[in-house]
Amino acid sequence: MTSYWNTFWIVAFGTLMLTACSNELTSVDLAENQNSTAHEDAEDEDDESGVISLSDIAAEAAGIRVEIAQTGRVGDRLNLPAEVRFDADRVAQISPQIGGIVRRLYATEGDDVTRGQRLALIASRELADLKSDFISARAATDLAQTTLKREERLWTDKITSEADLLAARAGVSAANANLQAIKVKLQTLGLSPAQISSDNTGANFVVTSPLAGTIVQRSVSLGAAVNTDDTSAEPLFTIVDDGVVWVDIAVFKQDLSRLDEGTKVNLITDDDETIAQSEIAFISPIVDQSSRTATARVIVDNANGRLRPGSFIRAKIELGEGETLVRVPINAVQTVNATPSIFVPTEDGFAPKPVVTGLEQDGYISILRGLENGESYVAEGAFTLKSQLEKDSFGADDD
Repeated sequence: MTSYWNTFWIVAFGTLMLTACSNELTSVDLAENQNSTAHEDAEDEDDESGVISLSDIAAEAAGIRVEIAQTGRVGDRLNLPAEVRFDADRVAQISPQIGGIVRRLYATEGDDVTRGQRLALIASRELADLKSDFISARAATDLAQTTLKREERLWTDKITSEADLLAARAGVSAANANLQAIKVKLQTLGLSPAQISSDNTGANFVVTSPLAGTIVQRSVSLGAAVNTDDTSAEPLFTIVDDGVVWVDIAVFKQDLSRLDEGTKVNLITDDDETIAQSEIAFISPIVDQSSRTATARVIVDNANGRLRPGSFIRAKIELGEGETLVRVPINAVQTVNATPSIFVPTEDGFAPKPVVTGLEQDGYISILRGLENGESYVAEGAFTLKSQLEKDSFGADDD
């Protein structure tokens, strides 16, 4: 019995010693693991700090330029696309008014013409027939007048009947009606009263310019046959006067309520050079379903010819005096982790700083929050820093 208890106490004591040793080893391992984890967390914190370490020499070589943030006046302004167009009231498309053969051309594309200037001569059988009909109708009218006067004298002398007098009067009316009908046809062709009344039965019809301007298109050639029945035929001449042009501005739907007729507009090039100044003359009430824009039209004096119809420019519209805000070059703001940010210098290099942006104007963007007046920031080279930051982040993920 004594031997049994001795064996029991020996086993119990051994078990107790093993348990104590195991607990001591576990504590030591845990401490080491905690120290390792703390060290790794510190390293991760350094990696995620977003600081890009660059020396002054390396920053200069990378094109990084640091400036002091300053305030500037930022107005409420629209900068919209616009297209230069011909004034529709100053465009003439000249189609043939009578059929015939082109016998002579007096002007061609690129020529400047005046109102009433000759453009082409058309030999027309139709015109010859109309002139002949007019001369015959005029003679018939004169004869009817003579007959009426004779019948009136005979009626006074009680020699002729009342029926003959009435017939003579009816003949005069019919002859006058026929003469006037032919005269209207000749007037429609553009013939002057002197040309209509002349005894010349010539078949030459002269095409003239209805306005002063420049011939931009001529579709007719010598010897060509023209007629008035072909409605699909191109105009003989297209003449435009670009001394005054329209500029159609594409206004987004949400901005329509901010514009009124008479609003001042500066027309500028892509290089921000002012071409002309004017005001809105017309705002279309219709919004295009595809572009979701409406048209605001500006009528511009183009005596200097700087605005070329068909070209695209920009319309800068001032809507208010604005306010004074911190502003930086647009490229100084970069999107970092889906947040607009500006890079600022630190003791170790450069780091991104989230900001809240406002209006863009003249190549600058206003900063509403995140950058104070007088604070240093990266004005040039922010994209380079962003690229380096993304590269470092990618490398850290791989590790």
